[in-house]
Amino acid sequence: MRLSGRGWFRLILVVAAVALLWVRLVPRHPARKAAGSSIPDLAATSPLNQPGGGAVPADAYDVYSALYKAPVQEPLVFAENSVTDIPQVGGSCLRPATPDEHEMTDAFEAANRQSHDWQPKFAIPQGYQVLGRSQVARVQRCLQVHDQQVSGCDDYRKVRHVRFLGVPGFDRAHTRALVSVIRNCGGFCGSGGIFVVEKSGGTWRRAETTDFTRDCSWMY
Repeated sequence: MRLSGRGWFRLILVVAAVALLWVRLVPRHPARKAAGSSIPDLAATSPLNQPGGGAVPADAYDVYSALYKAPVQEPLVFAENSVTDIPQVGGSCLRPATPDEHEMTDAFEAANRQSHDWQPKFAIPQGYQVLGRSQVARVQRCLQVHDQQVSGCDDYRKVRHVRFLGVPGFDRAHTRALVSVIRNCGGFCGSGGIFVVEKSGGTWRRAETTDFTRDCSWMY
């Protein structure tokens, strides 16, 4: 059977349509599995500040006592319960590159796996208060209303921050450590950071910031 010119034209259109559908619907290469690039949630895989840690180790008080030896322009108020955070910057803000830094990182995470209790054992010339959870909650409410006349806030009118301290993570030589301070000024107000301290001349002082902790300061 011979096709007319119009018939050939229709046949060509049908063949072209089938070819187009074939190209679109049938993959040319086998499907590849996407490479896993998700960052694990540290709050789920390595939670910190869990209850039941007991008393803070005695050597932790020397570190913070030295850091607060110089007076600050406000009353020092510390939360009784230790609290820290490791921001997830690329998985973790901490970037250990040497054996010493890896030691401090592991020790810091282990020390803060549970929340510990601070006692009034600091040697700080300025003076300070260590407040329990209920008192901390009251101060935070007072900070939110600032200088308004609110019942129960008279005793804390000069307070500007509640400081939550992490338990230090020492290196093996016990001459360097990772520490953490969170300064809360009520509600979603505050700042914090993880930094290295080192022992020099028998006292602790803050070390210069390096890539190890450079991404571990924040504000909220």
